[in-house]
Amino acid sequence: MHLNYMKPIHNSICVSHFLTRKSIRPRPGFQVFAADDDGRDKEETERLKKALVDSFEGSDRGLKATSKARAEISELITQLEANNPTPAPTQSLPLLNGKWILAYTSFTALFPFLSRGQLQLLKVEEISQTIDAESLTVQNSVQFSGTLASSSVTTNAKFEIRSPRQVQIKFEEGVIGTPQLTDSIVLPENVEFLGQKFDLNPIKSLLTSVQDTASSVVKSISSRQPLKFSLAYNNAESWLLTTYLDEDVRISRGGSGSVFVLIKEGCSLLN
Repeated sequence: MHLNYMKPIHNSICVSHFLTRKSIRPRPGFQVFAADDDGRDKEETERLKKALVDSFEGSDRGLKATSKARAEISELITQLEANNPTPAPTQSLPLLNGKWILAYTSFTALFPFLSRGQLQLLKVEEISQTIDAESLTVQNSVQFSGTLASSSVTTNAKFEIRSPRQVQIKFEEGVIGTPQLTDSIVLPENVEFLGQKFDLNPIKSLLTSVQDTASSVVKSISSRQPLKFSLAYNNAESWLLTTYLDEDVRISRGGSGSVFVLIKEGCSLLN
């Protein structure tokens, strides 16, 4: 029993003999790559952001995206979310602050606004969300343009922070902007249809008369104040979970699994 007890002590002495200062050599492969890793992560994130924005081309903010395109976009979004540099967005309010332009969504309730079939004479120019981090307010806006005038519909809301990634939004007011006169219609001298040219000069005077009448109506309406209406009722609430945030791109998720990809106003990715 006594010899068995002493055996491990002898072994530990032997081991300590080999762990002298002479015997310990630095491992050539053991180096710190924190800076390089950060650089590679940032490079990969920038690549994913560009690939994601490129994948939106021709989708009309998601309205015209095919099922294959949606699958590719969803995969890129998932990869970008995994590289999220801001794990607690609601604790980084300065990054959330400002105007964000909607680039893509899977939220089908927006599709009627985007569809030209539903709005034959109108075109959706821009859908945006402006966040004021100091007053904890949100303004959602849809900018329309038509043949002779442009207008907008906005909703004003307050938001409350519910978690490091989630906010609760309560809508208070809606505003329909008064139409603003746009440029006049310019017709070509002629148009070709089925191999035959048609002279449009005879109808130009008629069009000018109609346009002048419409312009006077628009100018009359434009002088009025925007139409405001209350949204302060129990169901005028929603929530958003921000799953990716940096100074250029924001990805948020809402109910029913809908996703929103927004780009900061002025960012080169919008081009």
